[in-house]
Amino acid sequence: MQTWNTFKKVKLLALLYGILSVSSVSAQNLHHIVIESPQELKDFFRYVPDRIPIISTHRGGSRPGYPENCIHTFENTLRHTWSILEIDPRYTQDSIMVLMHDATLDRTSTGNGKVSDYTYAELQELRLKDSEGNRTPFKIPTLDETIIWAKGKTILIIDQKDVPLEHTIRKIQEHRAQAWAAPIVYGGVENIQKALAMEPDLVMEVMIPDVATLQKIEAANIPLTNLIAFTTHTEAKDPTLYEQLHKRGIMAIRGSSRTIDRAFLKGEISTRKELEERYREMIVSGTDIIEADLGIEAGNAIQPISPANSSKRKYFKKD
Repeated sequence: MQTWNTFKKVKLLALLYGILSVSSVSAQNLHHIVIESPQELKDFFRYVPDRIPIISTHRGGSRPGYPENCIHTFENTLRHTWSILEIDPRYTQDSIMVLMHDATLDRTSTGNGKVSDYTYAELQELRLKDSEGNRTPFKIPTLDETIIWAKGKTILIIDQKDVPLEHTIRKIQEHRAQAWAAPIVYGGVENIQKALAMEPDLVMEVMIPDVATLQKIEAANIPLTNLIAFTTHTEAKDPTLYEQLHKRGIMAIRGSSRTIDRAFLKGEISTRKELEERYREMIVSGTDIIEADLGIEAGNAIQPISPANSSKRKYFKKD
C-alpha cells in the first residue's frame, strides 16, 4: 500500500505543477545555468573535486501534464531544480528540425505515422501528449525555438536521431550557441575529430564506457576539455573508470532512466526516501551528471550533497 500511495502522490504533485503553469511559458522563478562563452562551457564541464553534481533531464522531464521534448516541460523542470536538458531533433518532410524522440508520432502526439511524412505546418495542427498519454495544449517545438529559448537558462544536450551530426553542428553555429548547446557524438574517435574540425569550440557528449576507449581518444590527441563522458546506465564494469576520467578533468554522465527511475515508477523502489538515497549513491560512487527521466526528483535529491562554496557556483543562478 505504501508503494502505491507514494506513486500516486508523485503523479498528483506533477499534475498540480502542470495545472499551475499550463497556460503560458514564463521565464520567472527558474533555476538558471548561465554560460556566456564556449570557454565557460568547457570550464563548467571540467571536473574538479569541488564540482557541483548536475542533472541532465532526459527528454526534458515528461510527467503528468507535461509532454517530453516540449518547452513548457523544460520550464517546469527548471522551476524546481537546476538541470541541463537532453533533447531529440528529427526532420520534417520539408526539412525543419522539430523535437520528437520517436520516428513516429503515435506515442507522444495526437498524430500517427512518421514524423518525416509531415510538413512542419501539418505538425503544428497536432498536440503533444503527456507521460500518461493525455492530450495537452502544447505544440511540437522546433530546434530553432528551443535553442533560442535556452540561452541564459540551461545547456542543451542534443541527441542525433535522424538529423546528421554535421547538420546539428551547423544549427548550433547558426545561432552562435556554442556556449549552451552540446551534441551527442556517436561513432568514436573519427566522428569526434570530424565534429571538432567543423567547430573547434564544440563541447560534446561522447560514449566512454571503459578506460580502453578513454585511452584511444587520448591517443588521438583530441582535446579532452571538449568532452563530457557518458559511461553507462548501470555500474561501470571498470571500477577505475571514474577515477581515470576525473584525473583528466572529464565529467562522467550515468543514466538512471533504465534503472532507478524505472524501478520507482514500477513500485520496485517503494519510498521517496529510498529513491533519493539511490540518486545520492550514484554521485558518491563517482557520477558527476545523472541523466534522469525524473529530473525534478533527482535534482532535489542531490542538492543536499552539493558543495556550497564550489568554484562552479558562479554558473548557478536562481530568480
